Amino acid sequence: MGLQIDIGAVLANHAALAAKAPGARAAAVVKADAYGLGAERIAPALYAAGVRDFFVALAREGRAIRALLPDDARINILSGHMAGAYLAGLTPVLNSPEQFFRDRAMRPGQPFAIQLDSGMNRLGMEAEEWAAIRDEALAAGPAFIMSHLACADEPDHAANAAQLAAFRAMTDGCGVPRSLAATGGILLGPDYHFDMVRPGVGLYGGMPFADARPVVRLSLRVIQTRTVRRGEMVGYGATWHADRDCRIATVDAGYADGILRSLSGSGIAMHAGDVACPIVGRVSMDLITVDVSALDTVPDRLDLIGPHQGIDALADRAGTIGYEVLTSLGLRYDRSWV
Repeated sequence: MGLQIDIGAVLANHAALAAKAPGARAAAVVKADAYGLGAERIAPALYAAGVRDFFVALAREGRAIRALLPDDARINILSGHMAGAYLAGLTPVLNSPEQFFRDRAMRPGQPFAIQLDSGMNRLGMEAEEWAAIRDEALAAGPAFIMSHLACADEPDHAANAAQLAAFRAMTDGCGVPRSLAATGGILLGPDYHFDMVRPGVGLYGGMPFADARPVVRLSLRVIQTRTVRRGEMVGYGATWHADRDCRIATVDAGYADGILRSLSGSGIAMHAGDVACPIVGRVSMDLITVDVSALDTVPDRLDLIGPHQGIDALADRAGTIGYEVLTSLGLRYDRSWV
């Protein structure tokens, strides 16, 4: 199994998104091991390209890349200051008054940021909570104040304008750098950009950044081929029977490797060059069966993700989103970075 990750494409995508918000500092979201693609490689490459602000979900993710980056890299922890967290060299994004008071008691003088809830009702202080501690929090000097959009991938959704108005109402005049836009928010335009933008999935080739350069190529090895006669079954549950004599290849990955079982029977194909070869039967834990009858010669590998099928096309057939496809890719792949 081979998972090829194009770091040059990641850098190009970051530059393209940064160019859409020229008045803002462009951070990089590298949580979940850079969306499953290797934060230990991608974060230093982004730093070398000029990025200084990084976002991860958990303190342990921040510690993993802290040692890889120079001291002037700012690593922001979106879960904030959780009880027992070790935050040396990290900046927690505080999500509640409880986190704020805990952090200031335990880390006086150390950097922190604030997250406000502008309507998503997931993380961040609500307007009343923020009003109660605003003066004290601003006096302590947060590095920035942020919020997060719920529907940025739907440009015409009314929630975008409502959240923008709520964020402005809570932060106008605060005198602190502000951040509202991740990838989708960047694409909504300058009203959403403020002082810092936080590109995430768009760095890795995912929607809603339709102009992103592809980052991932996933090639699976062919273990065995066989002739299957008309009427014979293939795979668990006998859910697929050949409607003609055909040639079936078995490749070396399955749902244990993040290839979602819901792709079974979806009509999704693997590719040998330009030739599409449909997956037949169920995706099992370690194996997938593919109809390669259209090929004169079966190659050693077939592409599941590549030039003819990106992560979002695969996600559409699986009934999910590109984020899940990326972050589900398992540990058994031989990864290479170019």
